[in-house]
Amino acid sequence: MTLLSRRNFLKTGLAAACATCAAQVPLPASAHPSGADELATLIDIRKCIGCEACVEACREAHAEDYPEPKKPFPKMHPTSVVKAADWSDAEKREVRDRLTPYNWLFIQEATVEKDGEELYLTIPRRCMHCQNPPCADLCPWGAARKLKNGISVINSDLCLGGQKCKDVCPWSIPERQTGVGLYLDLMPSLAGNGVMYKCDRCHARVAQGELPACIEACPEDVQIIGPRDEILAEAQRLQKEEGVYLYGEHENGGTNTIYVSPVPFETLNKAIAKGPGRPHLNPVQDQMADADNMTKAVFIAPLAGLAAAAGRIYKALKISQPSHTNSGVDI
Repeated sequence: MTLLSRRNFLKTGLAAACATCAAQVPLPASAHPSGADELATLIDIRKCIGCEACVEACREAHAEDYPEPKKPFPKMHPTSVVKAADWSDAEKREVRDRLTPYNWLFIQEATVEKDGEELYLTIPRRCMHCQNPPCADLCPWGAARKLKNGISVINSDLCLGGQKCKDVCPWSIPERQTGVGLYLDLMPSLAGNGVMYKCDRCHARVAQGELPACIEACPEDVQIIGPRDEILAEAQRLQKEEGVYLYGEHENGGTNTIYVSPVPFETLNKAIAKGPGRPHLNPVQDQMADADNMTKAVFIAPLAGLAAAAGRIYKALKISQPSHTNSGVDI
């Protein structure tokens, strides 16, 4: 098996395979069968000690990706549009107990009972990287997309912050920061209202044959990464031999994040704190199996492609200006 933990990543030949990030497909992700190139991670929460090394590594790896908003924010018209979301002050930037535009991974806590004894569990939470991601299929601007290797990303250069991705995500993962992004140049009082942010699985690192920062930093090898069929096979082996429970195999039609737990996820879901920035662990039906969503996705796809192309042209024109610099990775 070519499953990769922090310790064995550099010893395998999969590093080269991880380096492939493909161009955006012309049809919605849900219109395509999931490919053999897709990577998945297995997160064994039995091993997690809640040290937050993964959280700190994520924040360090993405420090340059975090938003630096322009203030004061433009006044939005009409007033019924999405309200401003601001996590940019020093105190809010340090929030670590939920997802924010500055915190793409956090540790959920649960105290449950197993075999008559109290059991404390910690659960790394982030984007699930769905196989058929509604965020990518239903983004009207083409800012959200799924890469060939199964990673879902949001292009901050194209996002207008309308939060369609958050609305259609079964776990409401993406978080918005006002005062940044394309809307400031196009229609600061009418369009969007910022940029949406979430875990991008360190796609730039993966493209260079490196591990995601959270996996590399974990002292307990809580996560392993590899081809989804192998990750799933390992999860099913643990389920059969050790009696664990799985989450992510079938949720939303299947995700590229598979959780392993010593107790049922129904039990975990009752024990965790849920709410804004704190996703649930409920069963989730395939959102893109809904005929209405699929019809919308097929209709949106060509329009989103045009919008994304226009956005890239606009970005290129801005880059050509002497005062503009951009150190980001093109996605």
